[in-house]
Amino acid sequence: MENPLGLLRIRIIRGINLAIRDLRSSDPYVVVRMGKQKLKTRVVKKNVNPEWNEDLTLCITEPILPIKLHVYDKDTFSRDDKMGDAELDIVPFVDAVRATRCKKILPNGAIISRIMPSRQNCYSEESCIVYENGNVVQNVFLRLRNVECGEIELQLQWIDIPGSKNL
Repeated sequence: MENPLGLLRIRIIRGINLAIRDLRSSDPYVVVRMGKQKLKTRVVKKNVNPEWNEDLTLCITEPILPIKLHVYDKDTFSRDDKMGDAELDIVPFVDAVRATRCKKILPNGAIISRIMPSRQNCYSEESCIVYENGNVVQNVFLRLRNVECGEIELQLQWIDIPGSKNL
């Protein structure tokens, strides 16, 4: 990757009230895409409230592209069923990381920025970008689109790359 700004660790924590795509349940997994990067979680069998607690890491470069999440139901003998999607604009998160570079000392738990849910984003509730134990972190609940129900909980954390282009 050319001129990486840093790494973004995405912890896919859990799904909440996901759609039923099999007889009484689903076998969900999440695919995360950003540009040409594609990562996915493991499949959680027979669960519409799965807990993944998996860390996926993306390399962030300019221009900063949105993250696209797609949830699928794993099927053995047919194409996997779609269970919704969401998009996450990470520009506010990267801007918050940049803002912390200008400050000498931030208190633990300091709120850098707040993002409110709106028709223009997939947030299902207010999300704060905070400075926590020397890291910039954001806890996010995303409402899935193109499906009857479901949310995904995740956490973003910035990781600096030694020798990378300065934010």
